[in-house]
Amino acid sequence: MTAHDAAQKRGRTRFERSDLILFAACAAGVLLAWLTNGQGSVLAFVLAGVAVAALAALVGRAVEQLGDRFGPGATGVLQSALGNLPELFIALFALQAGLVQVVQAALIGSILANLLLVLGLSFLVGGLKHGTQRLDSERAQFIGVMLFVSVGAMVLPSLAYYLHTPASEHETTLSMIAAVVLLALFALSLPASIRKADLPQAVPGEAKEAPRWSLPVAIGLLAVAAVAAAFVSDWFVQALEPAMHALNISEAFSGLVIVAIAGNAIENFVGLQLAAKNQSEMAFAVVINSPLQIALVLAPVLVIASNLFGFASLTLVFSPMLVMAVLVAVLLTTIITFDGRSNWLEGAALIGLYCIIAASFWWG
Repeated sequence: MTAHDAAQKRGRTRFERSDLILFAACAAGVLLAWLTNGQGSVLAFVLAGVAVAALAALVGRAVEQLGDRFGPGATGVLQSALGNLPELFIALFALQAGLVQVVQAALIGSILANLLLVLGLSFLVGGLKHGTQRLDSERAQFIGVMLFVSVGAMVLPSLAYYLHTPASEHETTLSMIAAVVLLALFALSLPASIRKADLPQAVPGEAKEAPRWSLPVAIGLLAVAAVAAAFVSDWFVQALEPAMHALNISEAFSGLVIVAIAGNAIENFVGLQLAAKNQSEMAFAVVINSPLQIALVLAPVLVIASNLFGFASLTLVFSPMLVMAVLVAVLLTTIITFDGRSNWLEGAALIGLYCIIAASFWWG
């Protein structure tokens, strides 16, 4: 047994240079965001966004260190859940500020960013570096079905509203019912999600790195990052509305693109890193779990919280363009991943569709 293996067995923590750089970036980001909060809308907004992204990367790094202990399936679910924490905080503060359209666009934008941008970048990077990569086909089919069911249930109140059915006059009640059903569906699907993702994955020609951080250190850093993310998210939202006016950006584009990408920094960072290492199944599990949890957990929790705590009321009645965009994204992603293979050209196609959708919301 080597000295490193013995240290890992004793549960000691070893920080690498990249870890120290990430810690410094988080500390500097939070400090600068605090110092500039309320002093120049655009600068405060940019620095708060950078701080959110740095904290998200720290959460991703900590959860990555838990991967060998909990297994790939549980790690994917845990990483997606913790990865959505910045989005949850940002959305709650935005609802408190009355920015309902921003939150609705951010919910759909987060799903689109993960399914099209992050997954597309993962396929592109992994495909260019390693050629065609394999996904667990059973896992891909299971996720495809769950995405259709969850996203379909999430947008059904929108269809009822725009088709002028009798339910259109009860959009808040229907949204609350849908929220409760989606949360129940998440609870029922969680064991299957973890079990189906817990499949061995070989990484040809690459030794698997042992965890460098002890369990208490990883959990402690997760807690610190979560608390810091709550404060930074508040500053981010406070600077968001003045920055939108200063830059002449619509609420729809701000939520769909800017807020969604800032809140999905974990998936951006971890998905690309895993794909570059040829860990395609783990990358797929991390990236694809996030939109699933947004539809099954984040959106329902925000609907219920907004009505219980007196924030601006959030319903699941989205604009027709948002509904069509998310349904097209789910359909395309399911078709591409159903065969259990991915390549760089499919990744480029997903990125291209995301760019067109984002551009269509630039004017509102």
